[in-house]
Parts: sequence; C-alpha cells; structure tokens
Amino acid sequence: MKISIAAKRLEISGVVQGVGFRPFLFVLAKKYHLKGEVSNTCGGVLVIVEGTLKNIESFTNDIYDKNPLLASVTRIESFDAKLQNFSLFQIVKSKSSSSRTTLISPDVSICPDCLAEMKNPCDRRYEYPFINCTNCGPRYTIIEDIPYDRPKTSMKLFKMCPLCQQEYDDPLNRRFHAQPNACPECGPHVFLTDNKGKRIDSDSKEAVTLAARYLSQGKIVAVKGLGGFHLACDASSKEAVKTLRQRKSRPHKPFALMAQSTSHLFEHVHVSPEEKKLLESYHRPIVLLNKKNIKEGNIKGVAPDVSPLNKSFGVMLPYTPLHYLLLEKGPDVLVMTSGNRSGEPLSIDNEDALDAFCDIADYFLLHNRDIYFRADDSIARIQAGRPRFIRRSRGYAPLPVFLNKKMPKVLGCGGGLKSTVCLTRNNYVFLSQHIGDLDNVKVFDFFQDSIDHLKDILDIQPEIIVHDMHPGYMSTNYAKAQKNIKKVAVQHHHAHAAACMAENDLDEEVIAITLDGTGYGTDGHIWGGEIFLATQSAFKRKAHLSYIKMPGGDAAVLEPWRMAVSVLYQAFGTDFFALDIPFIKEMEKENLSFVCQMMDKNLNSPLTSSTGRLFDAVASLLCIRHKISYESQAAMELEFITDKELTHGVYGFDIIQCENNEEDRSFEIDLMACIRQIAEDLSVDESLGQISSKFHNTIVKAFSCAAIKVSKETGIRKTVLSGGVFNNDYILSSMIRTLEENNLKVYTHTKVPTGDGGISLGQAVVAAALEAN
Repeated sequence: MKISIAAKRLEISGVVQGVGFRPFLFVLAKKYHLKGEVSNTCGGVLVIVEGTLKNIESFTNDIYDKNPLLASVTRIESFDAKLQNFSLFQIVKSKSSSSRTTLISPDVSICPDCLAEMKNPCDRRYEYPFINCTNCGPRYTIIEDIPYDRPKTSMKLFKMCPLCQQEYDDPLNRRFHAQPNACPECGPHVFLTDNKGKRIDSDSKEAVTLAARYLSQGKIVAVKGLGGFHLACDASSKEAVKTLRQRKSRPHKPFALMAQSTSHLFEHVHVSPEEKKLLESYHRPIVLLNKKNIKEGNIKGVAPDVSPLNKSFGVMLPYTPLHYLLLEKGPDVLVMTSGNRSGEPLSIDNEDALDAFCDIADYFLLHNRDIYFRADDSIARIQAGRPRFIRRSRGYAPLPVFLNKKMPKVLGCGGGLKSTVCLTRNNYVFLSQHIGDLDNVKVFDFFQDSIDHLKDILDIQPEIIVHDMHPGYMSTNYAKAQKNIKKVAVQHHHAHAAACMAENDLDEEVIAITLDGTGYGTDGHIWGGEIFLATQSAFKRKAHLSYIKMPGGDAAVLEPWRMAVSVLYQAFGTDFFALDIPFIKEMEKENLSFVCQMMDKNLNSPLTSSTGRLFDAVASLLCIRHKISYESQAAMELEFITDKELTHGVYGFDIIQCENNEEDRSFEIDLMACIRQIAEDLSVDESLGQISSKFHNTIVKAFSCAAIKVSKETGIRKTVLSGGVFNNDYILSSMIRTLEENNLKVYTHTKVPTGDGGISLGQAVVAAALEAN
C-alpha cells in the first residue's frame, strides 16, 4: 500500500532562537521520519516538513509539549506546502524578512552540563570562564540585531577554531548553533589589572587565581560580568566591607551577596523550599532572605555592615562560569554590588569602568567580550507564598508579559524613579531591563538608548506614546518631544492599578488600593495613599489619606524629620513643642520653628497624601532615621523593628466623608489620632517594636476599612494592590489577610514589580483601553 506524503509549512513564534530550538527540531524530525528543513527568521523559526500527516501532527504536538528548557512556544501556524521531495531533514541558513517578531531570550545562568565540563581537568574547557551551550550563557546583552546569529552578536570578533566549529555544525551536539560557542583557543579571555589599568597576570587562569587571592586578602575587585560590572569583596571581612562602603560613599544601603551554593547560605539566612527554587532557577535573581540570629545582631560569617538595620540579605547564586571560579578559589560568600558611579548606570566598558571606579577597586578582572546592552541583576522575594519582583531585569528582560487581549503598538515611558519602558505588540508587553532614576543625565541617555534598541530588535514602531502626568519627569519631557505620534498622559496610580489588573486578566471595574511615595495627582497635589474605583481606561478617587504638608518639597524625602514635624504640627499645633518625647529633645528648636514657619506661609510645602511620607514621619518620630542615604531607608528600618507577635494592636484613625455628591461619596483617611497616640506611647517609653507594629496594623486597618466601605457601596469585591509600599512584607501579607477575611477577592503583582518598575506596563494598558473606547 502506497503511503501518502504531505507537506506542511510551520511558522513558530516565541522564544525560539538561541535556545537549542533548531537542534531540538532536527532530532524530533528524525524521530518521526520527516524530511525537510528548518531556519531562523526575523519572526521566529520556519519549518518545512514532509511525511505522513500522522507523523507531522505528532511532530507538531511535541514542539509544544517537549521543547527545550529555555524555549517558549507561543504560536505555531500551519500551512499546506508544495511537495519538494526532500531527501533528508536539515538546518539551513537564516532567512531575512521585513518583519522582526521573534522573541529574544534573556541571559541565563550556566547549565549543569557546562559546569561539570568546566570542573573536569580532562576537558578542553577546564576552568574556561566563557564556557556555554545552547542551554545557557549570554543572550540579550550580546545581541546587536536579529536574527540571533553570531555575526550579529559581540562574538563576531572571535572566529571559531576547528573543534568549536565542528561542535557548532553538529546537529546532535548541544553546542549546535550556540552563537557564543568558544574555547580557550579561540574565544574571549579574562585578564587582571591594577586600578591604573596595568596588566598583572600572564594568562586567564592566573588572572582568576590572583583575583580570588586578592579577594581573600580583603581587597576590592571590580568584576566584569554578563550585563555589567560588580564590585566584589569578601563578605566575612568587616574591614573590606567597611572600606567598600567608604570608597563607594554608600553608608547604609544593603549590599548584595553571592554565595557558592544554597548550602553555604544556611548558616546565614532562612531558606524555604520556595526560596531555594527561586535562587536556583536559571534566571538567578537576587532573592531577599530573612537573616538568622537577627536579635543578636551578629550573623556568623557575614560582616554586620553588609545589610545594617535590615531583616534581610539580598542573596544570589553564581550565574557565570567566572563567578563559580572566583567562589571556588576565593571566599565562599562575596559582596557583589553594582559597579557604577553613584546614580549612574551600570558600567559595561573596560575603559569606562577603570575611569569610573579606579578610586574604589584595588584590582579589575576584565574580559574582551563586549557587552552590547547592560542589565542589572533582578531582585525578587517570596511574599504571601508567591515569588514577586522588586526589580525585573537580567535573566528576565526582554521576555514579554503575555496579556489576554491584543494591544496596539504603544510605548510606555514609565515614571521618574526605578524606570523601565515597555513596548507592546499584539498580546505581548515587552518590558525593558531596569534603567534607574532619570534625573541623572547618563541614566536618561540609557533610557533613550533602551527605547531605540528595543524598537529596533523588536521591530515595533509605536503608534501611541504614553507618559506620566508629572510635568517635571524626564520621561514626560521625552514623550512630549516626539513628533508625529499620538501622546497620552496617564495618572501615576491609575497606571499602577492598570498594571495589576492587566497581569491578572481583569477587565472590569475593581477597587484599587495604591500605596507609594509619590505620584502627581489630578488636583496638582502629590498622591500616594489612594483607593480608586478603576477600569483599565478610567478611575474615580474614592478614598485617600488626608493631605499633610511636605516642608521643603523634595528635601522632606531626604530628611524624614521634616515630615515628623509636619504630622506633629497638624496633630497638636504649636503644643507639640512641649511634648516629652525623644524626638523633641533630639531636634534643634530653631529647625522645628523654621519648618513650622514654612508651612504657615506655604513656602515650598506641597500637599501630599503619600503613605511613604507617613512612614518616613513615624520612623523619624521614633528616632530611627532622621535623614536617609537611599530610597525608602526610613520605612525599611521602621519595618525592621516590628514585633511580629503583635498582630492586633491598632491606633486610632477617622474615615471622614468628603464634601461631595451623596451619590458619589468619597472619603479621607485621617491618621492624626494615630500620631497623637504614638506620641503618647513614646512619652511613657513604650517599646519601639510595639509602636512600629501598631502603626503598621493601623495602616492596614484604615485602608481595609475604607476599601470595605467602597465595596459595600458599589457591590465590587475584586481588589487590586499596587505601589511600592507593598514591598513591605508586613503590609502586603496583613492587607491580603484582612481584605480576604472581609470577603474581598485580592489580586497582586507577580509578573512585574509592584513599585514604579511596573508602571510603564500600566501606562500602555490604559492607553490601549482608551484607544479601544
């Protein structure tokens, strides 16, 4: 009986380039006795197959079900094709087209196979710092353009030796078409210099050995990695950590740690199974882990200045071969903090790094593989039982967030702090890596470069550009300067709410609780303690914290004592000068009087409903932190001292109906009773841990009571939580629990950061919803 042969053309979309996808298809085609060809295209992968319909169907199903670890298939379109009578199945040269729609893999950690080879003295890549295969290594940071082929990466300068070329050409080898494939004979190499740029090694192996030795001796070494530089030192050395803080002018902000393995962490931190899984994932984010022996204030094997006045260490496992080599030959736990000038983007160029922090690092461990695009380490934690982003960057970007509806082509420009940008196409939202705070010129340049690079490699020319309502943000100025494109301004907290709605597939009206430090309001004031009724296209402000003044404007963010004066003045009037509390005794009376005069005369004292500023005020009232050296420091230190066993104590508050239409009521949440009771507790020497816990409980109780009021009025039960205050584990967990106990259905962020790193997505969602309307 003659077997009927069919021909099909399969167009496969998703993360299917640079992840071993064509070799996977090659093996799969052989399994099902199929002939034909496979090639990369600008849209993904194109497969022509000939064989029985049953085998082609099985082949197609396996593409979905059994694809490589790093691959992600989002769509397979199947078309009938003309029979060409192929004699075999082969991988052919990439096909160019005018459309570029392929998804690009992020950089990922070294795989177990490569790690085993690197540790094997008999392997030709023994201790080679750039070992990789199709299952691991650099991707996004070395791509100049697509399709993802070696000539369009920073590996184009390194011609493969015959052995590497043989691996690259062998469809059954895991290095088949691994674009960064290399070995010590033909690939990049590392070298060590002093802080003047003078080379002090004889070869790559000596460079790593010397660098590890210097780290063990307490020196600071700048290390060039995947997406930029780290500044490294021995985490157990008090002197090394102290020196790094002094030289980097970073007095308090926690340093990240890199440990050789999870087993090296158990003495220092608690590691749950979920946290271990997140740590060991191929994304390799920094994971916030709770310290052990925190009450004693001494963590064995880690200098106390690594993460002062903080309940957590930020820890990651090694993700490059070079990291593993340094940790094997040197200290088993390293400080690995970002290598950059203060406020500037991560350094990625050897000369720039030497110029930027020659006064910080004693030695520089460099390499000659260019980084085309920087990517800071991602930061995540397990909160309320689920992984959540604080920063979504290396290991995740530029993978898209998938939405349940098609979007027009939109550019979301984000806000001013912790900036990211996003581009949309169909149901994909492509979020950039972390960019930073845009008030720095070099960060703003990086912001513009990121937009241009993403537009190019994703082939998205936006039809709409959307920005924050704040007129002073550099991202707003950028958007307004663009010509011949529709522009949309979106209120900051509406963007927060819309981002959370979109990632949870919510397209109806919800209650949105958005708590953060700052966001420009429609009334011209600074918002940040908000309850909205929100859809993706519109919102109504239903409740908010009562306004308080910010004496000195931005100075009040850097000096929380100003906010403490503001709340005391609002709660007590001038009687607060007579309060018998440590805060009044510590402060200069002239400064207190000056700030009160500013507020009386409305001199640079904008009104704010910010929850973040309220945390600052209470942290200063408790004499925990009067001035900050990094963002959210006061609030984090206030959380640090909470007494976790005190879950029910609450201070007073009032929910006051605003003077507006009875049918469309809104409320103010007045916490001045809370401030007066805190002052009373301070006057009788109540423990600071108890006061902090009661304040946290009061924030949760006040906002949940207001949200329940709105729910009862409207019948709406679905509630989204967003904004940087929800990075506070105490607040997030307690808020979820309290709302759910009152029969509200709570939705939170798990795909993008809850802080400002996620609002570019929300901006795009709002603009798309407005366009649809």
